Amino acid sequence: MSLRLSTVILPYVRWHEGGRSAWERAEQLGFHTAFTYDHLSWRSFRDGPWFGAVPTLTAAAAVTERLRLGTLVTSPNFRHPVTLAKELISLDDISGGRVTLGVGAGGTGFDATALGQEPWTPRERADRFAEFVPLLDRLLTEDSVSYEGDFYSAHEARNIPGCVQRPRLPFAVAATGPRGLKLAARYGQAWVTTGDPRLYETGTPEESVRALRGQAEKLAEACAVLGRDVTAMEKVLLTGFTPDRDRPFQSLDAFVDFAGSHAELGFTHLVIHWPVPDSVFAVDEKVFERIAMEATAQLG
Repeated sequence: MSLRLSTVILPYVRWHEGGRSAWERAEQLGFHTAFTYDHLSWRSFRDGPWFGAVPTLTAAAAVTERLRLGTLVTSPNFRHPVTLAKELISLDDISGGRVTLGVGAGGTGFDATALGQEPWTPRERADRFAEFVPLLDRLLTEDSVSYEGDFYSAHEARNIPGCVQRPRLPFAVAATGPRGLKLAARYGQAWVTTGDPRLYETGTPEESVRALRGQAEKLAEACAVLGRDVTAMEKVLLTGFTPDRDRPFQSLDAFVDFAGSHAELGFTHLVIHWPVPDSVFAVDEKVFERIAMEATAQLG
C-alpha cells in the first residue's frame, strides 16, 4: 500500500473569507483526503470563530470533485448515532461517495461539558464508544434499526437509501487502548493515532517511534484474534502531536525523512495540518505546498 498524504483543515475561517479557498486548494495540491475536526470548540480556538464539521464538509463537497472528505475525529461527546447516521448518509450522497468517518472515544476538552454533563471517566468513554461504533455500523448498513443499549437507543430508525459507498462509508477508528483497538480491528477500514501523548512535552522522536511501533503491534494482535489481515487496513498518523513538533515541516527533506521513518513502521497515510498562522500549526505555506506536491513521489 503506497503512502498517502492528506490534510486537516480547521473550521475557524468564515466560508466566504478563505474557508472555501482552502478546500479548493487542497484538491488542487493533490491531497488524498481533507479532514476537519468535529468539535464544538477546540483548545486555543475556543474564544474565536469555529464552525460545525458536517455543514463545512457539505460545503466542501459542493466545491470539489475528487478530494475525499472526512472528520478527524467524531466522538460520542456530543453525537448520537441515530442523528449522526442520517447526516453522514446525506453527506455521502451529496459528495458522491467521498466521505470517510474518523471516529474516536473523545476526551475531556470543551466537548465533554458543553451539553452540561460532567466529563466522563476514561472507562465511561470506552463503554460508550464500544456501543456507539457497532450501532453506527448497523445504522449505516441497515434500512431500519431498533436497539436498546445502556447508553443509546434506536426505534425503527430509517436510513433509506443508505450510503453511496457500500456496504457503508469507511470508518477510520482512532484508538490506542485495548478496547478501542478491538473496535478498530472489527469495524475500521483504517486505524488512526496521534502517537503517545505522554511523550509530547518531554519525550524524544526515537521514543515516539518505539511507542508507535508498539501501538501498531497491538493493532496487529487485535486483528489476529479476529482472523483479519492487518496489512489490509490503512494506518493513519495524524501528525503534529509527537515530540518532533514542527521539525518535519521545516523543509521538504525533513518531512520526507519523517515520513519515511514512519512508513517503515507500517503507516500508510499521514495527515498534516493546513497552516494556521500564530498557532502550533503555523507552517511556511511554500514549504507546506512543496510537501503536498512532492513528498510522496520522493518516498516512491
